Amino acid sequence: MLSFVRVHLVPALKLYLLGFKVLLTQLFSKSFRLPVMPRQDGKVVIVTGGARGIGYEVVRLMVGLGAHVIIGGRDEQEGPAAVKRILREHRQAKVEFMKLDLASLQSIRDFVASFKERKLPLNILVNNAGVMLVPEGRTVDGFEQHFGVNYLGHFLLTWLLLDILKDCGKCGFFSRVVNVSSSAHRIGEIRLNNLNICQYYSAHAAYCNSKLAQVLFSSYLHQELQGGEFSVSSCAVDPGMVDTALYRHLWTPLWLPLSIIAHLLFRTPEEGAAPVLHAALSPALEGECGGGYWASGHKEMTTPPTHDPQLQHSLWETSLHLLGLQ
Repeated sequence: MLSFVRVHLVPALKLYLLGFKVLLTQLFSKSFRLPVMPRQDGKVVIVTGGARGIGYEVVRLMVGLGAHVIIGGRDEQEGPAAVKRILREHRQAKVEFMKLDLASLQSIRDFVASFKERKLPLNILVNNAGVMLVPEGRTVDGFEQHFGVNYLGHFLLTWLLLDILKDCGKCGFFSRVVNVSSSAHRIGEIRLNNLNICQYYSAHAAYCNSKLAQVLFSSYLHQELQGGEFSVSSCAVDPGMVDTALYRHLWTPLWLPLSIIAHLLFRTPEEGAAPVLHAALSPALEGECGGGYWASGHKEMTTPPTHDPQLQHSLWETSLHLLGLQ
């Protein structure tokens, strides 16, 4: 009984209490309004999970500003359908879908290989796709799903695309990596000796841990890029609590009331996309200013573990090992 409470009930209560606090903050503060962003003609953008929710709204506005946007997603019906909807709104848009399953390292490598064959530039990478509170399971390569999809999949994707991002970074416009994160990282834990071991599984803890790993990765990557004097920046962005399908795996007794509350009180996908677009496009976030953790258009301090250089470095090295990278 005590182990059940510690492993399952405590992480769930911590996450729901955090969610309640975030929701109250949202209700008593103004939603971030995206300023007018500059045209993005000639720029190429990849958005993972861009077929729905926040990702779709990011793609839609990017396309409206003239960018060539590639939606990376695993659903080969939903992706092309999203492209058609956008083309109905912007007839001359440059938008397309490419198959990308972040739960498969081979699919990620195939996606990158296909992209590189086209000799296109890459100016902005938005790591938006993710899973939340999914039942216990493993990716194709044997990683816990939250850790594998939310973190390791995007780590590999970013790593394989870094050479193009570096080549496209120029004075006056840095290439950018934008990681869509969550306030849930604040209650996550990283234990390097059992990153992928789920002796006692909690979907709530697994989600929070994956988001903490994502923030640590984002911060360490930015430091490495700045230290190497590359014209590429990396940041993490919290879109807030947004009315999307991400919450569909909540406990069944909570799903119905929360779906109603979400529709009434959560941010819309368009509102959730605004801080992501700000991090990706704002001229004020060039270079060193573009790093960090952002929420509602402002840089925020996060929990102490996210600033631990030893933890950042150790997670980075462990991830390289797990992915077979040098």
